[in-house]
Amino acid sequence: MGLMSFIKEAGEKLFGKGEAKAAQDAAAKAPSPENIAALNAAAAKAIADYVGTQSLQVEGLDISFDGASGAVTVAGVVADQATKEKVLLCCGNVSGVARVDDLLVVKEPAPEAQWHTVVSGDNLSKIAKKFYGDPNKYPVIFEANKPMLTHPDKIYPGQMLRIPPL
Repeated sequence: MGLMSFIKEAGEKLFGKGEAKAAQDAAAKAPSPENIAALNAAAAKAIADYVGTQSLQVEGLDISFDGASGAVTVAGVVADQATKEKVLLCCGNVSGVARVDDLLVVKEPAPEAQWHTVVSGDNLSKIAKKFYGDPNKYPVIFEANKPMLTHPDKIYPGQMLRIPPL
């Protein structure tokens, strides 16, 4: 897959709290190389913790973040293509992330999903009609994006969704 682009201003707000917030404040007050490195490490940890909360299994998960470019690099080994794509979405659908460099290895490769960036006025039925020709196929998209999606009506502009083959 390589490199995926995301909308930097959209997504989960992980960096404004806890260790990431403390690192942001330190880097803002004194933007030394050490403080910038600490900020990037705290942001990477926040993203890794978020991936962990989604119960996505990744052997040897390694996430790094470069705040200057808004780039996340993610590496590790996952069981299947769906898990890989969900991990990439977790990393990219974070406010402040513009792109994700994918270094994940899949144990059992399968066809890749398509991707859709949500725009204002979108809902899962509308997206299902676009990709599958049938708005009643929206549960397929919802299930493919769990656990990041908790309800079919809770999508937002700028969010990227995986659209699996039927």
